[in-house]
Amino acid sequence: MGDETLGIILAGGRGERAKPLTLASSDYIRSKALIPFVGRSVVEWLVESCRDQGIRRFYVIAQGAENHSQIKLVLGHGERFGVEIHYSRARLDRYNVGSGAATLHNLEQWDLAGRALVLPVDSVFEFDLSTLVDTHDAADAVVTVAAVGRTPEEIAGKYGVMQTSPDGLVAGFLEKPDLDRVHRVFPETSLPGSRTTLPTNAGMYLVDCGRLRLAARNPEMIRLAQQRLDWGGDLLPWLVGRGLPVAVAPIDRLGDLGSIPDYLATLGDVLGGHYRRMNRAMGEPTSTDPRYWIHESSLRTKDSVTGTTLAQKISEGSVVIGPAVRIGRNAEIGPGVKLRFSDIGDGVDVDEGARLSRTAIGDGAVVGPYARITDSYVGPLARVHSERDNPVRLLHSAIGEAADLRPGTRLTGVSVYPRLRVPAVTGLPTGTHLTSSDDILHWI
Repeated sequence: MGDETLGIILAGGRGERAKPLTLASSDYIRSKALIPFVGRSVVEWLVESCRDQGIRRFYVIAQGAENHSQIKLVLGHGERFGVEIHYSRARLDRYNVGSGAATLHNLEQWDLAGRALVLPVDSVFEFDLSTLVDTHDAADAVVTVAAVGRTPEEIAGKYGVMQTSPDGLVAGFLEKPDLDRVHRVFPETSLPGSRTTLPTNAGMYLVDCGRLRLAARNPEMIRLAQQRLDWGGDLLPWLVGRGLPVAVAPIDRLGDLGSIPDYLATLGDVLGGHYRRMNRAMGEPTSTDPRYWIHESSLRTKDSVTGTTLAQKISEGSVVIGPAVRIGRNAEIGPGVKLRFSDIGDGVDVDEGARLSRTAIGDGAVVGPYARITDSYVGPLARVHSERDNPVRLLHSAIGEAADLRPGTRLTGVSVYPRLRVPAVTGLPTGTHLTSSDDILHWI
């Protein structure tokens, strides 16, 4: 295939950190790859971004029934995207013990050679494939790690850091160091006025499939891959420790979707214009000042209170949109609504006087009158029964699919699992997870 770059999508894990976003019901896991994000599933964004940079063949390494079946239902064999998609065999799941082991076993199973881009499904990226390839080829690397530059303060206790040699190869790793250790190992970061950033692993890897397969045949690596072998904590250090060339190439941006706060932060960045490729795929914004996207069907939809269209209400100023808002198809937006830094799915009702900020509302959800929702996620088909004199208030909370909140509910830092009916409760401690009716009874 010459200089073709393949795409390898790692679709394992059960999305525990992102619950209830990854739950269709309390006992039915939604694949992380199918998390809805700005009108499409995450894996659709991933495939389209790679396709637009020339990747035409993809290999999905799935783990577990939900990943195998759900991803294939969305992607098929790639016909809709103009690409070719293959899937790992379910009977070989037992070998996918960690992201590194899964990659190595399936490279062998598919007999892949040449160059491949390995990507996770719980992140979105702003990257240039040609830059990665140029760095990879110049270093004659077995693996090139896509890296995001972060400040010492961002890194401290949260991210691993790569130490690099003068020739740009990885020389070592610091796993989530505290700030003092960052300054000791990288003294240039402690200089007055320093704006130095350090490379952190973005979880995306450009690999030489043939040479990586050869390295995987080392007896020690064979033993490790039969236990648990992850990319960042195991495979990369092993390669570097044996002198195999591992390069680093910067990418512009990484957005984590693995937890509700990270999901909402990434959503704000995308709608704020920080992901150029995604914004181009979203099409021209309806307005550039403030910046927002509204599907034409929603602009034409009349609300049930005044009988006027959304376009009319925006024009007369009774609805305030933006900045950084996306409204999908056939949404009904009532008078007096204010939306900012928010994503509104298809078929959503946002009733009179509601105010939403830094919030995602899933398809078909209903947000009642005068609700106040900030830094929160409301899942598909959920119903927020707010009233003017008894409004619902949500802050830093996540409401699962088809959940039902009664008027007067006030939640801060609370997760509600799918399909639960929540009475008017207040005062729940931050960090509470309502996973069943028994949990609700405990707090009434």
